[in-house]
Amino acid sequence: MWKSFCLAAGIFACILGVELLLIDSALVLPVQGGGGPHTFTAPDWAPWTLLSVGAVTVMQFVKLPSRGGSPQPFHGR
Repeated sequence: MWKSFCLAAGIFACILGVELLLIDSALVLPVQGGGGPHTFTAPDWAPWTLLSVGAVTVMQFVKLPSRGGSPQPFHGR
């Protein structure tokens, strides 16, 4: 379960980082009638941080042992 959670969190962070690279700001509208819209602008460091944390988390997914066993050694050519 932890292995799939790490993969999902890493992919989510990568996707969110790419989205923040593509947009400058987002207009957040309230679900119910109270209050006006709010403009969200991410700091300059946020997209690159999310991309790097997501990539490291996905790479960690590869290194986590499979359920009930130890990781298999890599025999590269």
